[in-house]
Amino acid sequence: MIDYSQVPSPCYVLEESRLIRNLEILKRVQDEADVKIICALKGYSMWSTFPLIGKYLAGATASSLNEAILAREEMNKEVHVFAPTYSDDEINEILTIANHITFNSFSQWQRFKKKSLAAKVSPGIRINPEFSTVDTDIYNPCGKYSRLGVTRKEFREDQLEGIEGLHFHALCEQNADALEAVLKNFEERFGEFIPKMKWVNFGGGHHITRADYEVDRLISILKGFHSRYPGVQIILEPGEAVGWQTGELVATVEDIVRNEKDIAILNVSVSAHMPDCLEMPYRPMILGSGMPGEKKYEYRLGGNTCLAGDIVGDYSFDEPLQVGDKIVFFDMIHYTMVKTTFFNGVKHPDIGIWHLDNHFELVRSFCYQQYKDNL
Repeated sequence: MIDYSQVPSPCYVLEESRLIRNLEILKRVQDEADVKIICALKGYSMWSTFPLIGKYLAGATASSLNEAILAREEMNKEVHVFAPTYSDDEINEILTIANHITFNSFSQWQRFKKKSLAAKVSPGIRINPEFSTVDTDIYNPCGKYSRLGVTRKEFREDQLEGIEGLHFHALCEQNADALEAVLKNFEERFGEFIPKMKWVNFGGGHHITRADYEVDRLISILKGFHSRYPGVQIILEPGEAVGWQTGELVATVEDIVRNEKDIAILNVSVSAHMPDCLEMPYRPMILGSGMPGEKKYEYRLGGNTCLAGDIVGDYSFDEPLQVGDKIVFFDMIHYTMVKTTFFNGVKHPDIGIWHLDNHFELVRSFCYQQYKDNL
């Protein structure tokens, strides 16, 4: 249990024991279903924990050259790469790093085919199964007019020479039943090509470490796919499931103002430090808080940038807030950290780990130079 009094503010703090719990669940799926599970850096890229993750998972998946370099430098296991497009000035270096590379279109495959084959990476093509049960459009890779993946209508069987894998991604924070439905559509559209492949990547969005996730059902689904397509390697690339509920963002009340309601201004920003709350959107949980009207003292919590809409939301508390009080936002390690910015030049939260032996380690602190370098 994290002792928040020992954690500086603002700071993202990961609890090592919770990360290990998630990794043990993922490793169980990996071992029992005979699949490869790799960490998607777009959802979780706290590289100070990569050596630990590498003890459990097969590697990492990157969506850019920089992510690929980070995976190779800090985890140094399998590196899989997918990006919507590759450029001439980056592809050569990517191919020296990657074990697998997935192309988003046949035109990209043809453009870089010779280089890929010469580099002896395992090339794949991303397909669009044209089916998804994702509710939030911004996170639906199979939505109407999606630029991600090749539909069956546009699939080029005549250009498959050299392609060793198929890759789809159609989930977002979903359970095993969603994967089952997607697989049905994937196999109906592309099943004839699966036996010709060495691997199939089932993408991310599998919420495997969530308390209500049907892990046994997932293992059964994966085993069923193995039985239908023996010899084809299955790959899953969750990111959020790695960092799910592993840590918090610790903030501080810096001022309290009133404009018809009490407004607490914090030393963190929603737009700069919790952007996923705006994109998804969702209301982050806060330690000891309640919904508006649930507890005696109600506040609107706002960030420390000049953006008018830098508002977390309305919360209630048992006791009145005071300047200097710590506010602890739950589940702020996955996706949140990878999207932070230096907007407005406000102080970026530190990054730390609460270790198994109950001591806090500050692994990263930010200063003016990082802000300047970002510009």
